[in-house]
Amino acid sequence: MKKLLTVTLLGAALVAGSAQARDYDTVRFGVDVPYEPMEYRTPEGELTGFDIELGNALCAEIGIECEWIVQGWDGIIPGLMSRKYDAIMSSMTINEERREQVLFSDPYFTPPSAWFVPADSNIDMPAKETLEGKNIGVQRGTLQDNYVSDMYGEIADVNRYATADDMVLDMEAGRLDAVFLDFPVGKSTLLDSEDGNYKVVGSMITEPKSYFGDGFGIAFRKRDEDLASKFNEALATLKENGTYDEIFNKYFSNKK
Repeated sequence: MKKLLTVTLLGAALVAGSAQARDYDTVRFGVDVPYEPMEYRTPEGELTGFDIELGNALCAEIGIECEWIVQGWDGIIPGLMSRKYDAIMSSMTINEERREQVLFSDPYFTPPSAWFVPADSNIDMPAKETLEGKNIGVQRGTLQDNYVSDMYGEIADVNRYATADDMVLDMEAGRLDAVFLDFPVGKSTLLDSEDGNYKVVGSMITEPKSYFGDGFGIAFRKRDEDLASKFNEALATLKENGTYDEIFNKYFSNKK
């Protein structure tokens, strides 16, 4: 019986080791949509955005195919753990809490966060005095949610949304006094919207690191170190040969 158990465990270990070292022909990315300009659908239904184009370019550099699997943010890490996809490339901020669950690539983008309010708002500077009693919008489960909940949760009504688009709809309907978002997302969805009746108040926020982390990274299962290394090498190559800058400028030039 002990011998059988030993053989069984040895076989399981060999299978596990094989799975860890296997080569990928296709990498499946989990992605939360919409989060314009990072990931969203065109009017024709095609997935696009900075993350999508950069991910496809990374896969091309490695010599593999990309497959994109849409997953709501609340379940995006559990989906990775249950092998629904192989990695997450969805504007995920690298921080210590997430490092306990996943293995991150090198950072590929570091966005600031910002406060957005209606153009006629009397909120001129985000602070406890100006936000007391206000309705604030954040995307559920994000670093912005954590920051606003801790800093203003006791004095303001924090409204959590599944997507940035849902938040914008309530902002347009007058149900929110302010929203706190990654700046590129707020710029795309509010400042560049057709009515454009919004403004940024206060400074761009990137600190403290305990909330805002070290930029966006691709998340892998911890055992997939070889796969993460391939993407790190590809990212370095794209930055060196100008491909990264070309994709970056497509989405963010003149959007500082």
